[in-house]
Amino acid sequence: MSQEIQGILACLAAYLLGAIPFGIVFSRICGAPDPRRGGSHNIGSTNVLRTSGRTAGLLTLAGDLGKGWLVGWSAGMAMPAPWAFMAVFAVVLGHIFPVFLRFRGGKGVATGLGAIAGLHPPLGLLLVALWAGAVGIWRYSSIGALAAFGAFPALGWIMTRDAEFLIFSLPLAGLVIIRHKDNILRLRKGTEPRVDSFRGKSVI
Repeated sequence: MSQEIQGILACLAAYLLGAIPFGIVFSRICGAPDPRRGGSHNIGSTNVLRTSGRTAGLLTLAGDLGKGWLVGWSAGMAMPAPWAFMAVFAVVLGHIFPVFLRFRGGKGVATGLGAIAGLHPPLGLLLVALWAGAVGIWRYSSIGALAAFGAFPALGWIMTRDAEFLIFSLPLAGLVIIRHKDNILRLRKGTEPRVDSFRGKSVI
């Protein structure tokens, strides 16, 4: 099998793994409401925390981080750089545009951070720390996401000096930031909910 066919199949597998809606799965297991029917109607861990409680929210966070990490780690170990980067992008695309939910998914934050951590652990851990620190200070999950992915291309370049990594990081960061356009509008209006207003406590 050629390297191109292997790469395409790996990206397809990464997309399908990313498309698993852990927010819905764990909400149902916990007997909680479908997160698409409350809060921001998003399947990510923040909205699951808001609508379904701490247990479902933490499980969703672990699942979304985990599927990203698995793709990032396995792609980094087994594939050359261009295909590894595309596989990481594919798992985030799967989470944001899941075929199982008519392409209406989450915002890609946890999955993206997990994938980056699997691909480049020091950078991934730094971004997770930046995300957690921003949320801890300002109490807005969206600010943590914007801080981490806003810094991602620059930090990635500083830590890798790899032009291919920079080319990969820019669209990934841009995609996650664009997915937060409604959050940005709410932050400007002062209507964005804080994490400490959710049921239970923050996931961090």
